[in-house]
Amino acid sequence: MARNAAARTGRPPLTRESIVRAAVTLIERDGAEALTMRRVAAELGVGTMSLYNHVPDRDALLADMARTVLSGLDLPEGETGEDWKASARAMIGAFRGAARAYPRSMYLVLTSRLDLEFSWRAAERALELLAAAGFDGETSVRVLRALMSYAIGSQMMENGALRTPDQTPESAFQTVQDDPGSFPHVIAMAPHLMRIDPEADFEIGLEMLLSALDRLPRSRA
Repeated sequence: MARNAAARTGRPPLTRESIVRAAVTLIERDGAEALTMRRVAAELGVGTMSLYNHVPDRDALLADMARTVLSGLDLPEGETGEDWKASARAMIGAFRGAARAYPRSMYLVLTSRLDLEFSWRAAERALELLAAAGFDGETSVRVLRALMSYAIGSQMMENGALRTPDQTPESAFQTVQDDPGSFPHVIAMAPHLMRIDPEADFEIGLEMLLSALDRLPRSRA
């Protein structure tokens, strides 16, 4: 029946995948607040109740979106003795690519309390590689958390979700200039503070973090 109706209207058949794609498109265009079953149905040109034949509710739709947005973030398969820093760069690079492709959807996923099996699989692979690199269990978990915090925090800063002093308009810098005695270092470093290069900042910060983590005690190098 649904296939015949789709043929009559000239629309492709409604599927779970098409609903998820429409939801991602809607969020990237209109923001997270647009994610309602009614808005997704309107995006597809169907009745709201039609969605429930494929997706039980908004939470299930959000979970499917998360799988789509986060697909490909698992660490690459490789030998257990491989350079753990190269694997970490690959993992963070994949996250960064997905976050840039779906910035609003990624933010919604990261701020939602989703318990996805996918997340545990990615954690399992990361912890496996860290253990193979010689980190003990507690240290492996702390390294993983440090890398996640850096990757997520950097992306939120780049997207403007976190406001830092150097991201304010130049006009706001006038407050500092009017009181140079209180801000000597800020004024001295102003040319650097006001020159924004997210990619260079990210790469340098990641290298500093990886180098520091690499010096943590291990059972073997």
